[in-house]
Amino acid sequence: MRLEDVADELNVNLPQVRSLVRSGDLPAIKIGGRGVWRVERSELEAYIQRQYTVARESIEAGAAEGDEE
Repeated sequence: MRLEDVADELNVNLPQVRSLVRSGDLPAIKIGGRGVWRVERSELEAYIQRQYTVARESIEAGAAEGDEE
C-alpha cells in the first residue's frame, strides 16, 4: 500500500504515517530510485492489532487505578 492509502485507511494525515514509518512503529519498504514507500497490508493489520492491545491495556490499567479509591 502507498503511504497515502495507509493514511486513508487509518483516517490520519500523511505526515502522521511518515512519522510511524520513521519511528519503526509501522514497517515499510522503500522501492525504486525515487524512494516510493510501501506498506504491506499484513504489516498495517499487525500495527492496528498492536494499537488495540495498547488501548486495551491502558483501559484496564485505568480501571484498576480507579478501583483503588
